[in-house]
Amino acid sequence: MTSESAEIEIPQRATSAPQFTQLFSATRRGARLARLLAVEQLAAWGWPRDGERIDAAALVVAELAANAVMHGRLDGRGFRLGLALLPSGRLRIEVTDPRGESLPAASREDVEGGRGLIIVDALAADWGVHPYPPSGKTVWAEVSATRTGAGRHPAGDCAPRPDNQRAPGGE
Repeated sequence: MTSESAEIEIPQRATSAPQFTQLFSATRRGARLARLLAVEQLAAWGWPRDGERIDAAALVVAELAANAVMHGRLDGRGFRLGLALLPSGRLRIEVTDPRGESLPAASREDVEGGRGLIIVDALAADWGVHPYPPSGKTVWAEVSATRTGAGRHPAGDCAPRPDNQRAPGGE
């Protein structure tokens, strides 16, 4: 060893935002449990149970979980719910399912179903989808900490946002 000392930089883990992740069965019961546990986690993080933002977050979780069960289900595979409080003050909600080929699309047609993403669009400040290799996808939404309905588009406009990857059909 020489008289020169080598400095080794050890990366320090940054203080991360509060996070919650849970796997659920791809059933209606699993989707309901995801919504209930999301509300419990947000209350544990100090969100008022009777507040507008916890109601908005619960609805977004319910819609994304229902879509994962209805459109993202594969036998023997569940879905994952992730929640994270971001430094920006938003709550990021992520629902991951194994069906990456079935991308979400909001529908205004007069058909049963297909309107859940219109609700997500109205309540979320932003939302989108990204691949989850090797074959899945994650649909995410960010709910504002201060008020709901802060999306970039009016509730009546469901045009795809430039940063979203959407395909016709799907969820």
